[in-house]
Amino acid sequence: MPKHLIKKFTPDHEIIRNHKHLRIFGDLLHDPNLWHMNRRSVAGAFAVGLFWAFIPIPMQMVMAAATAIPARVNLPISVALVWITNPITMPPIFYFTYLVGTWILGTPARTESFELSFEYLSHSMSAIWQPLYLGSLICALLAAVIGYCVMRGLWRLYVVRHIQRRRNGIRQKLPPTP
Repeated sequence: MPKHLIKKFTPDHEIIRNHKHLRIFGDLLHDPNLWHMNRRSVAGAFAVGLFWAFIPIPMQMVMAAATAIPARVNLPISVALVWITNPITMPPIFYFTYLVGTWILGTPARTESFELSFEYLSHSMSAIWQPLYLGSLICALLAAVIGYCVMRGLWRLYVVRHIQRRRNGIRQKLPPTP
């Protein structure tokens, strides 16, 4: 993949280092391997970010960073990909993971009206947490594996095409042999 395209959409190193929730990692954020853009680090970052995006916990960015640091994958991409589950996409994604969990457990899905209150959430979570987290774990693992493989494949495809274009350009520039 072209590095300039990926760098265009990733946050600046200083913004990540100074983020209030990521300060707990201290000097670990100064490891240069966390900022490299190569096939291994970007594909690993996609796996980490997509995994934590599908797990319904608060502070997913911190968990993505905590995983990216020891795995030594690109930290900005890992943290940014967690935002796949934002306030707009979170309800359909987590409802889908809940349905996956009910399907695997063989339990019927609860369909009742939603009410935004602490009582409703605490009562509902006690009833749906098992299928929700099982479905989330399965979807997270699948998304991580697919994201990793797709990024590795796209990166390799880009490199192969780049090399072919370069070879064709060199052949065209050479004068014909007598």
